[in-house]
Amino acid sequence: MMAPELRHEGGGGTPTLQPRVIAVVGPTAAGKTALSVALAEALAGEVVNADSMQLYRGMDIGTAKITDAERRGIPHHVFDVLDVTEGADVVRYQELARSAVEDIAARGKTPLLVGGSGLYVQAALDEMDFPGTDPEIRARLEAELEREGPAALWERLRRADPAAARAILPSNGRRVVRALEVVELTGSFTATLPEPKAHYEAVRIGVDLDTAVLDERIERRVEAMWEDGLVDEVRRLEAEGLREGRTASRALGYKEVLCHLAGEYDEAEAFRRTVQGTRRFVRRQRSWFKRDGRIEWLDAADPDLLERATALAA
Repeated sequence: MMAPELRHEGGGGTPTLQPRVIAVVGPTAAGKTALSVALAEALAGEVVNADSMQLYRGMDIGTAKITDAERRGIPHHVFDVLDVTEGADVVRYQELARSAVEDIAARGKTPLLVGGSGLYVQAALDEMDFPGTDPEIRARLEAELEREGPAALWERLRRADPAAARAILPSNGRRVVRALEVVELTGSFTATLPEPKAHYEAVRIGVDLDTAVLDERIERRVEAMWEDGLVDEVRRLEAEGLREGRTASRALGYKEVLCHLAGEYDEAEAFRRTVQGTRRFVRRQRSWFKRDGRIEWLDAADPDLLERATALAA
């Protein structure tokens, strides 16, 4: 196969890589992983991770990270690149993901970007420039978060940038702090997320299930995580600094088990909150991806799913 062609957008913009990237996106537990491996086998492809929590070493059970056996020999990239004490950074992710995509294509393989973290998918595939950070502003806002709590800072964000506040949960203190920092630096948070313009040509395949079916699948998945030893995994990672990790400690399942280990509630309540939180997260994932009209949606329960996905990717 010929080496990938680099072309410039009209007007002398950023080079756009040929051939296309195949993106497999959608909510948690809908079946992205299994489809991506089958597609990679059909298309001589390699997988690039677009799940923010699968960047972390050791966070395997609670993120449903694909095992070596499940990979079936398909190379997987941008997994296990962070310690749990490090913060996940979308700017760093963008660099890692694009480097992997371009390396895969340069070797004549098909890059498949797979995951449910909407901002990470967009950062890899679209033109996105991220504003910088100011350590003094960040430190001040984080101190205020510790002192006042996320709801108070979210209310401040709502007054400063209502559209940004609508896109962020009041309980998500980390994202509220980042939004307030960007507002202070640039005057607007929402202005940093313009209408998408492709950086790579991409076929965007979305997979989803009926809500009742997916809700049941989520509960079964969390049950399997508990049976596979999630509590022990969290206990081990706590000894490695998970509780101090700004991002990793807030991951679904990990946050709830950490609270259980701290005596805030019992294990049954940690399980219940993990199921409930995952279902809420799925609603937010759907809301993010449904805004992108470039995604071709497929029913994950369709017996011809692989055939339909392969036809889209051809």
